[in-house]
Amino acid sequence: MLNEKGIDHRYREYTREPLSEEEIRDVLRKLGLRPRDVLRKNNLGFTGEESDEKLIAAMALHPTLLQRPIGVLGDRAVVGRPPERLLELFSG
Repeated sequence: MLNEKGIDHRYREYTREPLSEEEIRDVLRKLGLRPRDVLRKNNLGFTGEESDEKLIAAMALHPTLLQRPIGVLGDRAVVGRPPERLLELFSG
């Protein structure tokens, strides 16, 4: 979708280049969300009731636990659900 709109971006393949714990914390800060808010609960038995630190560590080890796509531009980020939400980063 971003390619179709001519928006320059870098796609990061999350399974080949997973986010570190520090990067996850940074993205969560930009999103204004807690780990449980971006947790894919149907994966590996996590419910979202775990501590933030436990979820962040698990997300770094198992990147499929994170909702995706997540778009980041400067100090802003959005979860691309639906994908059109990514366009919010490039407007106003």
